[in-house]
Amino acid sequence: MPIEAFEAFIGADDPATTNRVAHDTAQALLDRVRKSADPEVVERTINYANQHGIDDLVQLWAPASAQTLPGSLWRLYLIHMAVAQNPEGASYTYRRGASIDHSISRIVAGAVEPTGPTEILNLTTTILRGAFTGDFADALDRAAAFAAVMSMGANALADDDDAVAPVRAGAFTLRSARYLEFARDLAASARLWRHGALD
Repeated sequence: MPIEAFEAFIGADDPATTNRVAHDTAQALLDRVRKSADPEVVERTINYANQHGIDDLVQLWAPASAQTLPGSLWRLYLIHMAVAQNPEGASYTYRRGASIDHSISRIVAGAVEPTGPTEILNLTTTILRGAFTGDFADALDRAAAFAAVMSMGANALADDDDAVAPVRAGAFTLRSARYLEFARDLAASARLWRHGALD
């Protein structure tokens, strides 16, 4: 690197500062929407996420630790956006998981049955809205339960495709693992929130 370039080089942001901004923006967004007297604030927030995503905030929240407020909000939005981008595939995966779920996850998630594309999108929208209007821990628990059912469904689809389409089976296996990881992280975050320890 020539000396002129070295002198002009600006390094990356301080990770501690980036982390603090991620936490501050997550807290500010949650507080602003939850404390607003205007119910339209929630609708505008959800609609903005549906139409435009939250690219700028995702860049801040994505690197945050899983069991933190920004990490939890990122996971809620990511689950919602994944369903919004492919509600048909998501509803099929969910139904497959619900058919083999022997836990209470599908009940906690609260999907309407039969769970078609519209119902699955409404479910994730309701969960996301609940993070701003209801009990935040309950919203995290519902999202965790939803992710657990999706994990089971993706795993079952991987098993179906294993012999005939191994590449697709591998993709479903990775998706199952990601949903299972999200389920565990969101459930842990719900417990932390209830104890006032989710920063």
